[in-house]
Amino acid sequence: MTDTLDVTACVIGAGPVGATLAATLAAAGIPAAVVDRAPLPPMELPEFDGRAYAIALTSRRLLDAAGIWDNLPMAPQPIRRILVRDGVPGSPPSRLGLGFDAAEVGQGEPFGWMVEARALRVALNARLPSLPNLSAFAPAEARVRRDAAGVEIAVAGGPLIRARLVVGAEGRESPLRAQAGIPVTHWDYGQVGMVGAFAHERPHQGTALEMFLPNGPFAQLPLAGPGGFGSATMPHASAFVWSERTALARRFLAMDDAAFGRELARRLGDHLGAIRPIGRRWSYPLSALWAQRFTDARLALVGDAAHGIHPIAGQGLNLGFRDVAALAEEVIAAVHAGEDPGGAAVLARYQARARPDAMLMLGATHALEKLFGNDFGPVRLARRLGIAAVDRIPPLKKAFAQRAMGITKGQAGLLGGQRLL
Repeated sequence: MTDTLDVTACVIGAGPVGATLAATLAAAGIPAAVVDRAPLPPMELPEFDGRAYAIALTSRRLLDAAGIWDNLPMAPQPIRRILVRDGVPGSPPSRLGLGFDAAEVGQGEPFGWMVEARALRVALNARLPSLPNLSAFAPAEARVRRDAAGVEIAVAGGPLIRARLVVGAEGRESPLRAQAGIPVTHWDYGQVGMVGAFAHERPHQGTALEMFLPNGPFAQLPLAGPGGFGSATMPHASAFVWSERTALARRFLAMDDAAFGRELARRLGDHLGAIRPIGRRWSYPLSALWAQRFTDARLALVGDAAHGIHPIAGQGLNLGFRDVAALAEEVIAAVHAGEDPGGAAVLARYQARARPDAMLMLGATHALEKLFGNDFGPVRLARRLGIAAVDRIPPLKKAFAQRAMGITKGQAGLLGGQRLL
């Protein structure tokens, strides 16, 4: 006889977005399950592998409410300043720049925090088993059957999970999205995103740099330290997110560390002194993705299963966390009101909240890539003048800074700092 497990919601996919949603629901007293076909990475802290996330202020509030933030095994690095420059590799950037200081925004908080991928995984793995309302199955294959009455998730070697709602958090190739027949639109940017880290000589002072270059943006993001990286002469570290035309990216990725470091330095400049790549290099083709619907019968999509954006603004994971907050709040409210948490009305409210927000971010990043990803002289001059103009208009500058933090007008709920009851 197959064991059965009754829950309110079952999340398929235990990446940062899916695991955070499951933890948020369970922390609110909502019975939940999470299933992933891959094993959760080990609880012990592995070696630094070069990956890190930029967690916006509002995302940190969500992680805090879900009880994840306090489980981070190391203090994250606050991002206190952001510099925006336009330039050409190997040459000094334009003097017409834009600078943001978190102290000027009036929130009393940094713009965000740099969290190593291994640290967030350890925090998630520590939180999931501590929640009595949450059951996790990984590695495990699952077969999902949905109908008007509910959802059944058959876990190979495990129970039959019965739920009111199933959530697709399996990433861009979401099987649940495909099963539901939800159409998807793709845009190929003809670029490769390269991600990694480097040790450097001088301290970063909690400052992030966004360089707009002809073949794509280059970002330097401060990591916590010093002392954990490199040598006595290079005790500090930063992450990089580097977008490059596909053919050039492949050539750079084939280089040894010394040559790759020289190419990094040509884009970074010399403000951090000598640099040296550390950890692994990661790469992936850059494209945008848009699901035509975020919901189907008893199904909600979150994170990359619903949308994928260019990394030019560093908001991909934060956008997924905003999906989590919207869906969790609607499910929690429905349970408290005695409403069906997987019903059409609840899903419609989730989509009405999450879809416009995601469309705005996708449109903004798409426009930024088109505006800044070229070297046409008049356009280059216009964007440099535009960057400088924003720097001289305090209300507009503050609006951009608040958006980087994830702050919107009249914001409430989990992203606004509300605690789970």
